[in-house]
Amino acid sequence: MKVKYKTVNLPFRHPFRISKGVKTVQPSFLVELEFMGLRGYGEAPAISYYNIPVEQMAADLEQKKIFVEKFAFADPERYWHYLHHLFPRNAFLVCALDMAGWDLYGKLKRKQLHELWNLDITRAPLTDYTIGIDSIENMIAKLHEKPWPIYKVKVGVEGDIEMVAALRKHTNAVLRVDANAGWTLEQALQKIPLLKNLGVELVEQPLAKDDWEGMKVLYERSPLPLFADEACVFESDVEKCQGHFHGINIKLTKCSGITPARRMITQARALNMQVMVGCMNESSVGTAAIAQLAPLLDHVDMDGPLLLSEDIASGVQFDNGKILYTDKPGLGISIDPF
Repeated sequence: MKVKYKTVNLPFRHPFRISKGVKTVQPSFLVELEFMGLRGYGEAPAISYYNIPVEQMAADLEQKKIFVEKFAFADPERYWHYLHHLFPRNAFLVCALDMAGWDLYGKLKRKQLHELWNLDITRAPLTDYTIGIDSIENMIAKLHEKPWPIYKVKVGVEGDIEMVAALRKHTNAVLRVDANAGWTLEQALQKIPLLKNLGVELVEQPLAKDDWEGMKVLYERSPLPLFADEACVFESDVEKCQGHFHGINIKLTKCSGITPARRMITQARALNMQVMVGCMNESSVGTAAIAQLAPLLDHVDMDGPLLLSEDIASGVQFDNGKILYTDKPGLGISIDPF
């Protein structure tokens, strides 16, 4: 096995603002695993508030590169366990390598991952399209720029109900909101009924990630389904969310890859919770990995390439929210070797 990596800064079409801040480019770490003449690819975008920059991913990989390469690759799940112990403090790097391992495995088997897992892609939900926080005028312009059946609207700031109300006047599409932990319990109790009246479908992470007491109250009183995001990072978090959230939003980068994400889906189902997989503004590499899991989900947020003005690969496409799969094995992507 040989491993290579590269870092990229992918610019957004529009400045992307959530309640935690704004950014104009998405730094991302990409890896390439070469084995038996085939190459597998994986990705981990860097998110500032998780404090794992691409420089840290590169430094950690360089330090233990020889061990990454010496593994006798045969099974991506075993590889994840090896990587998990090799990089116990860098889930983002493990995600990129795990994703590349699965891509490589699919290519060795000459099938896409959803085929290896016997999943029916006709069951995949439509992806939403995210409208970042902006002036109401600009948010309406973004909506008209991208007609779509489902929008996720970023909220969690002053005047956010007015933002959603203004958007509702311009579309009959499904609306979801994501507060990114931007509300207090009192604000959430006041705002969520108003959002229900505006036809909003669900709310992501209304309160701070560690406000379990507040979420227990909100869970019992909310007229809309509540999904954990920042409060559900690793496998160990899934059970904590029961009785506090109606569903979880899994991020491959945060949980450390496809391998644990599949287990988290199974665990959430056993707890009668709904499941979403969300993106962190990945290129088509990470987005294609989400697509492989999509038939297992209630909701999916995989609009990363649609929000970016540049891409590192090609693969999954969309037709009015519907995922269009390629016929290429593994993740189903095309990318130039590093």
